[in-house]
Amino acid sequence: MTDTQAISPFRLVFVPGVTPTKWVKVWNERMPQVPLTLLALAAAEGGPSLQQGGADAGLVRLPVDRTVLSAIPLYTETTVVVLPKEHRLAEAAELTVGDLAEEIVLHPLDDVLEWEQRPGVPARERPATTADAVQLAAAGIGVLVVPQSLARLHHRKDLTYRPVTDAPQSQVALAWPEDRTTDLVEEFIGIVRGRTVNSSRGRAETPPQPKKQRAKAGEKTGQKAGDKRQPKGAAARTGAGGAAGGRARSGSGKAGKPKPGKRGKPQRRS
Repeated sequence: MTDTQAISPFRLVFVPGVTPTKWVKVWNERMPQVPLTLLALAAAEGGPSLQQGGADAGLVRLPVDRTVLSAIPLYTETTVVVLPKEHRLAEAAELTVGDLAEEIVLHPLDDVLEWEQRPGVPARERPATTADAVQLAAAGIGVLVVPQSLARLHHRKDLTYRPVTDAPQSQVALAWPEDRTTDLVEEFIGIVRGRTVNSSRGRAETPPQPKKQRAKAGEKTGQKAGDKRQPKGAAARTGAGGAAGGRARSGSGKAGKPKPGKRGKPQRRS
């Protein structure tokens, strides 16, 4: 590849409330030759963008069209109610859907929660976006139920939020077009799943044995081998001495005469 040829970037879609920073950082460290382009889209646009080839992968909210897209669920968010700090419900540590029965609950058009039955009293009009609903909540017109990340994203000093324990929850997933599972997509999947640089795709490799352990293992092996047999030189010397000793015991002559030992100092008589 010549210097004039540009490398196509890896395009990653992400929706409001999702923070891809940590994964982007790892990508830049491992894949410096491939730039990563972030595309911020509305929650409802993430899946369609991937289907239409607008990105290589995306951090989106479920559900998505699983007949076209592959998806790996990453985490499930806590659902909270956003309300003014002086609101009577703000005194509780956590709430239930039943606690909102008498409240006007704002339901924006870009709501990411799937309700079987929406809580509270509906507002006369639905706000266009979650950001608009937050402004209305700050004005005291109603309260808003959203995933916690969206409450943090639209944080205001005059608002607070409390967990709603029995409300629907939103699940964030990594998704990509099933028929375009490229090597770069596999690389990003590995990063999101926490694979190391040396890990193979789809399975973890057996970690190499540390050098110190191998050295100790070698020493132990040598010791065991030494317990069973002596080195050849030592065996030769022992064998020669044993043969000589045998001849000394069975035969006669100078060769069989044992060497005299050193004389010790005579003991003093009492």
